[in-house]
Amino acid sequence: QVQLVESGGGLVQTGGSLRLSCAASGRAFSTSVMAWFRQAPGKERECVAAISGSSAYKYYADFVQGRFTISRDNAKKTVYLQMNSLKPEDTAVYYCALRGTSFQIGTPASEYDYWGQGTQVTVSS
Repeated sequence: QVQLVESGGGLVQTGGSLRLSCAASGRAFSTSVMAWFRQAPGKERECVAAISGSSAYKYYADFVQGRFTISRDNAKKTVYLQMNSLKPEDTAVYYCALRGTSFQIGTPASEYDYWGQGTQVTVSS
């Protein structure tokens, strides 16, 4: 069984930064695609960024290009999301997810098998 635990969310002003962490346990983390999703009230869950097991491949949604960076430390079984230049529209619950059935990066939430509990990110204007 996989467990994912996010941390690092909080309240920040426009233009500020936050670093989210997601600690994994329970399976071969180093070969698994990891992703960060977010969901704002009344909106669908959307993929923010994803990273392959070796970190060779990364995906970023257009709305975070140049502001967010995804990374991972396989020795620590942890994936990170560094968020800079935050905007009020980045306010959402952020979730990390693990894709257990494929080594390819995907963006639909339905392709991910395990999810963390989520961490709230609020950006004030």
